[in-house]
Amino acid sequence: MTHKVLLIIGGGIAAYKSLLLIRELARRDIETQVILTKGGEEFVTPLSAGALSGKTVFTDLWDMTPTVEGEAEMGHIELSRSADMIIVAPATANLMSRAAHGVADDLATTTLLATDTRVLYAPAMNVRMWEAAATQRNVQTLRNDGALFIGPDVGDMACGEYGPGRMSEPDAIADAVQGALMGDMSLDGLRAEKPLAGRKAIVTAGPTREAIDPVRYISNHSSGRQGYAIAQALVDQGAEVTLVTGPTSLPVPLGVSTVRIESALDMLAAVEAALPSDIFISVAAVADWRPAKPQDKKVPKPKGDVPPLEMVENPDILSSICGSASRPTLCIGFAAQTHDVVELAKSKRLRKDCDWIVANDVSGDVMGGADNAVTLITQDTEETWARVDKRAIARQLAGRIGEVFKDA
Repeated sequence: MTHKVLLIIGGGIAAYKSLLLIRELARRDIETQVILTKGGEEFVTPLSAGALSGKTVFTDLWDMTPTVEGEAEMGHIELSRSADMIIVAPATANLMSRAAHGVADDLATTTLLATDTRVLYAPAMNVRMWEAAATQRNVQTLRNDGALFIGPDVGDMACGEYGPGRMSEPDAIADAVQGALMGDMSLDGLRAEKPLAGRKAIVTAGPTREAIDPVRYISNHSSGRQGYAIAQALVDQGAEVTLVTGPTSLPVPLGVSTVRIESALDMLAAVEAALPSDIFISVAAVADWRPAKPQDKKVPKPKGDVPPLEMVENPDILSSICGSASRPTLCIGFAAQTHDVVELAKSKRLRKDCDWIVANDVSGDVMGGADNAVTLITQDTEETWARVDKRAIARQLAGRIGEVFKDA
């Protein structure tokens, strides 16, 4: 699924990094539409931004050039609503001040005032300007209104001073954008009731790797997408989330505390260390077995017969947590099956002693894909959710969890 973002380039020397950001986002299959402020034009040109984004660059509030599918809409309204997210980079002190106070005197600030999607600011300015009380008040106002921030970083600046004020690097901003896009990006979603506020949740995600030797390992095709999306959806519901994740290429969801592990033994130890918790969701595809005697040096390939590989059973993380003295109030497992999906999931729920189990058919590309179709099984109910984006599944599950704790 291709996402679309709107990039507002402010007037600062760090504007050159925004051109690199456009390329970095494109590498991640994220399309970028650009608004270039008058100040931004002093550092980069519409031609360069347009060449990298492949789209018309907008600079003027009164530009009635068609913006979406050839329709001549009010530019600032259409631009603000056709993107999944808005990025302001560099976010200058002046631009953030005007946005915080609702000023709408150019295309950039008018678009920010008209948007109903999340805005990510990447501040860039002199260290004294960043530390100024007025700037900090403006940042807090924007945060209270639902804005996200990345940076500024600490380092040498163009003015010759050193300290916080450098715009974050393009790859870090792109990571933050990807992480944010996993959750509910609408301001309505942000301002909705937070039924999980004050609750703690632990989510496991991704595969585990069981070492044969320093080079080889046993693993599976899990991408981690569903678990990461669930972690983000729980944060959006107000929960404090610890994500225990096996190796993935995904960016960390925003607002989530992340613990990276390799093996099933590592994962169990990390989950136990994160207890106590109100909610535990075991989404990770944990290897059932591991080599009994992993070698500390690469095992040479022998001639002739394939060498035997002695295996031992890994700990059952879901059963261990469900049966622990620190058992969370709500324990949820996932049952990935290629056949008899619901029947096997029901049996697993009883065997593991978990409260809910989410059954999903992984006979296709589910483990690596962006979509999922699941059946939520509880003690009394069974609900089938149609195949949709994994983020939508995550939000639906988080909503059901929120109902449990809403009046508790």
